[in-house]
Amino acid sequence: MATTAFELKGKTVFVAGHRGMVGSALMRRLAREQADLLTVSRSELDLREQAAVNAWFAAKRPQAVFLAAAKVGGIVANNMLRAEFLHDNLAISSNVIHAAHANGCEKLMFFGSSCIYPRLAPQPLREDSILTGPLEPTNEPYAIAKIAGIKMAQAYRSQYGADFISVMPTNLYGPGDNYHPEYSHVVAALIRRFHEAKISGGGNVVVWGTGTPRREFLYVDDLADACIHLMKTYSSPEPVNIGTGEDVSIAEFALMVAAAVGYRGGISFDISRPDGTPRKLLDVGRLSGLGWHATTSLEDGIHLAYRAYRTESDGRRQNDSPIAG
Repeated sequence: MATTAFELKGKTVFVAGHRGMVGSALMRRLAREQADLLTVSRSELDLREQAAVNAWFAAKRPQAVFLAAAKVGGIVANNMLRAEFLHDNLAISSNVIHAAHANGCEKLMFFGSSCIYPRLAPQPLREDSILTGPLEPTNEPYAIAKIAGIKMAQAYRSQYGADFISVMPTNLYGPGDNYHPEYSHVVAALIRRFHEAKISGGGNVVVWGTGTPRREFLYVDDLADACIHLMKTYSSPEPVNIGTGEDVSIAEFALMVAAAVGYRGGISFDISRPDGTPRKLLDVGRLSGLGWHATTSLEDGIHLAYRAYRTESDGRRQNDSPIAG
């Protein structure tokens, strides 16, 4: 454990994946740290290309790195695009972690995922449950890539003394989410479906699966705040779960989204769609012991997420890329 704080003020800080939901939340939160923020677009630097990543790090030499870049998606995307989820995420993790070490990065945070835990691991999920059982088949390639990233951060720490740490966020939602009708996560998918049904006057919204799986949801700006806290205060090989410590069933969650959107029609469940892991609740005891707790309630967060969805939808329409709503 670190005995002195790692100061971000005045440091050159690289947020990999700054345009994604997590990366953009980190950028909002880092604006308060008086750091020199460093970003690069995907068109300028493909993090899957080793030589390009090495050259970029050699030129920019960031002092701190938040490795939030990843190929992400919901249960359908994970299951259909298995090769891309494995290849792309392995390449991103390997290239960035090695380049950070080779070019004198003082501290790096790698973003794992709660989906790396075994499908039937004891609940709530403790950090030491990693690799204790079979993974959920629908997202196994993504999970394997994320486990490899965590192990890589630990290996560079043990072999070279690199101050590389890892975090495991729970299911995230909020501004900047992906609302693709097939490939989005459950929160974004439900916000879009309920909103479009409200606008069109549709009498029924279909929720994928049985509605019985239980999930934990964390507002993405809370995640960003937790990450800044850990970047400043935590230095250890063990990964840290980031969540709320509370979960709800998908059916309960659907009712909360419907209420926030103002949808008053029917809700049905498509049991032909996969449920995924029966339950996924994180043990946040380690995080709580480090002095951080989530502050955004699920009800408030859903309202904030819906407001962001409408704002982002308006922006897409103005750019001639309309979606319903």
